[in-house]
Amino acid sequence: MPKVILGSRGSLLALAQTHETRDRLIAAFPELGAPGAIGIEKITSTGDMVRDRPLADVGGKGLFIKEVEDALLSGRIDVAIHSMKDMETSVADGTAITAVLPREDPRDAFVSPHVSAIEELPMGARFGTASVRRRALLLNRRPDLDVVLFRGNVDTRLRKLTEGDAMATLLATCGLKRLGKADVITKILERDEMPPPVAQGAIAIQTRDGEASARDAQIRDWVAALDHSESHTVVRAERAMLRALDGSCRTPISGHARLVDGKLVLEGAVLSLDGQQRFDDSGSGDPGRPEDLGTAVGEAILAQCGRDFLAV
Repeated sequence: MPKVILGSRGSLLALAQTHETRDRLIAAFPELGAPGAIGIEKITSTGDMVRDRPLADVGGKGLFIKEVEDALLSGRIDVAIHSMKDMETSVADGTAITAVLPREDPRDAFVSPHVSAIEELPMGARFGTASVRRRALLLNRRPDLDVVLFRGNVDTRLRKLTEGDAMATLLATCGLKRLGKADVITKILERDEMPPPVAQGAIAIQTRDGEASARDAQIRDWVAALDHSESHTVVRAERAMLRALDGSCRTPISGHARLVDGKLVLEGAVLSLDGQQRFDDSGSGDPGRPEDLGTAVGEAILAQCGRDFLAV
């Protein structure tokens, strides 16, 4: 039996993240490089199977992790690896986010075979995205755009562009880099152009928690050694903001934190689905208390928009 079994979705991006985790474990603990010491289990999620509807219509982004969490709890796998932006703000009882790997670029990438920037798209151009956040932010800037549903993996979305289903799309820069496809990027959008979603670019590593066997305790120690403190701190702030907002999966929300001169800085925004209303707030605080900052920024946004605005 392998010393540790890693589990993730079976998409190319999820597997790239799993292989990165495996490589980091072996680099930190050479004994895990022995043949058969680390196993990898591919798990099909409901979110992967349903591709013809918005995620909000079938249960939200948590559909990408439920089956992986179930496999962790059942003992089928020992370590669950997730794109952190796909995770709900709470994890399954009996588990914990034990490590966050160094965060990749959280910005969105504009991809188009036709124009070099969003502003250059003609009036009424068809723009493909499955994200309610991207849709709202696009319509906030360009209410004339025809935003259509674009679901599927990166290759599927790129193929749809080539086939003319849309003139442009937005993809996560981090995913394109991890897949070795950064060359398709037309332009990386700065945070003020396209504020990123909570935890984009972060890989979360989840293990069983609580009363544990000696094997579980050893696995948790191995995983904990991979934790990147700065990345973990900033996503804790972002997730606390999201938790305070308690928006549904239909709510366009952005949140991005960073460390600046020893301070933790967080910027957040909530928009209406049509992009015509937008509420922003930001703040700074102690990096040692990221949840406090996230909660404060979330509550400040709520004070502007009201709880009913989020009850979509």
